[in-house]
Amino acid sequence: MPEAVCLKVPKKLGELAIRLVAELDLFNRNLQIHQTEGSLYIPLTVDLSYDAFSVFEKSLSKYELSVHNFVEREKRHLVPADFLADTLPPDLLVLIPRAIDFVGDIAIVEIPAELIDYKNAIGEAILKAHKHVSTVLAKSGAVEGIYRIRDFEVIAGDNKTATLYREYGCTYYVDVAKAYFSPRLSTEHNRVALAVKAGETVVDLFAGVGPFVVPIAKKHPNVKIYAVDVNPDAVAFLKRNVALNRAEKQVVPIVGDARQIVQEQLLGKADRVIMNLPETSLEFVDVACKALKPEGGIIHYYCFVNDSGPLKTAKTQLTQAVTQNKRQVKEFLLAKSVREVAPYTWQVVLDAKIQ
Repeated sequence: MPEAVCLKVPKKLGELAIRLVAELDLFNRNLQIHQTEGSLYIPLTVDLSYDAFSVFEKSLSKYELSVHNFVEREKRHLVPADFLADTLPPDLLVLIPRAIDFVGDIAIVEIPAELIDYKNAIGEAILKAHKHVSTVLAKSGAVEGIYRIRDFEVIAGDNKTATLYREYGCTYYVDVAKAYFSPRLSTEHNRVALAVKAGETVVDLFAGVGPFVVPIAKKHPNVKIYAVDVNPDAVAFLKRNVALNRAEKQVVPIVGDARQIVQEQLLGKADRVIMNLPETSLEFVDVACKALKPEGGIIHYYCFVNDSGPLKTAKTQLTQAVTQNKRQVKEFLLAKSVREVAPYTWQVVLDAKIQ
């Protein structure tokens, strides 16, 4: 254990002494404060100045300077705010976004309006805090249009929006400016893949670059997967990802509107349908029902619900929509809130057995 100069005080003066040491910038944060039955030993960074002695004499009724052996602290991973403490005023420092999406070596962050003037400094701080990151993108718009893409601004690092991303043993080419992609659903991608049974036919109505499709194909060599997306850029990346993960035999990539593609090519083919278009998935329940085999199957249904009881609301909406299409929800195999996407708005997933 390392030895260091310390301030020894009675426990009853501990809180005051720690505050004084911190205010004087003397606290050795690499070492843990040691306590005995009646005393605290506070490790110091440097020899005390006359001013420090004066503060202790004035503020502490009893103290002692000594040398003590201390336990080293586990090193804390630095966060972006640590690199901005001398740049931003305290009232803005607390607004630095903590939620960062990492897609390969790209970090994606949403900058609050109050911090727009500091966006580049925040980007540089993210680069320093996360050594694997080479580009920091700031969201500069909402997810919009039938292609579900948003605008980004490079605020630090390399000028790019494309990267290589790895998840649960699968590798993906991704361009976040050309095709929607969210690393926040990684657990769902793996969960659905594990739920698929041997010999099934799967239809992914909104396949994107393949985050549901690829792990299914890698885990199940004897399944057939029809991967549909209206965005040609997304399907182009899907094809690359299918090849990269050696899943060409199982996956059929299709460019086009899911409603039209199912009507023309996929009626009654699916044992399982994936519906990850939470903004408007309810509008495509009829399409999923048509894609399922006549005897039924499973729907993995994702939606956004703004309600105090999101699971109950989502179940009611899906049940009604299925009934309107002359099918029936036999049972819900799973119902859970995946994440809160806004105050009182949840992304919900339902696994529904349809007959």
